[in-house]
Amino acid sequence: MPSVRVTLWNEYVHERTNPDVARIYPEGIHSALKEALLRHGNVEVRTATLAEPEHGLTEEVLRQTDVLTWWGHAAHDDVRDDIIARVHARVLEGMGLIVLHSGHWSKLFKRVMGTSCALCWREAGERERVWVVDPGHPIANGVDHCIELEQSEMYGEPFGIPTPDDIVFISWFQGGEVFRGGCTWRRGSGRVFYFSPGHESYPIYHNPQIQRVIANAVQWAAPQGRAANTPRNTPVESALEPIIARGPSVHDAHGTLTR
Repeated sequence: MPSVRVTLWNEYVHERTNPDVARIYPEGIHSALKEALLRHGNVEVRTATLAEPEHGLTEEVLRQTDVLTWWGHAAHDDVRDDIIARVHARVLEGMGLIVLHSGHWSKLFKRVMGTSCALCWREAGERERVWVVDPGHPIANGVDHCIELEQSEMYGEPFGIPTPDDIVFISWFQGGEVFRGGCTWRRGSGRVFYFSPGHESYPIYHNPQIQRVIANAVQWAAPQGRAANTPRNTPVESALEPIIARGPSVHDAHGTLTR
């Protein structure tokens, strides 16, 4: 089976400006996730960050990406709109997208979902239990029935997302809230997974079970078969059953729109 080509995108701001975050992720969240994915195998991994030219997401990089992961928090508004449009187009073409934690508020996720993606939140370092509610789903493969995180940021309902195709994980927090924290969708030919655990103030991405979820999600989100939304003209002469063109047409013989 060919390796899945993964690009880990991280704005890489708090790790360089906040000493508490830097102690947990001295080389950045993207580097921690890269090490974790490589341990699980069957991947080729590159990283990209906000400060790079074109945010590291050039046309060439995206063409060579099967699955893109997205982590952002402090600098959502600094991401260029044309880059967001470029990434969105690749998702529709079939590139997988995994949005992590506060990436729910990114321009990209809101564009892909078409909704507010707003939620309730509290940063208190409280306990989170991530319950597997769809144990047969490939993203839950090998994951315990519950992932317990001693310290986490609370994300709570209501969550302004469209109805998911699958809800794989639901989180409970020490303060009593619950949250649909592991959901999937299909957009065009692309598979999308949102996974909420991962606040940068806590070592959540060092948790082996969290790493396993993300590794599973990469394999699940990889392109499946041919793109379904590619425009294709089918001329009269290539129809499976004989037909005769009747009436005027605004397209030429090659299917090009004329004026």
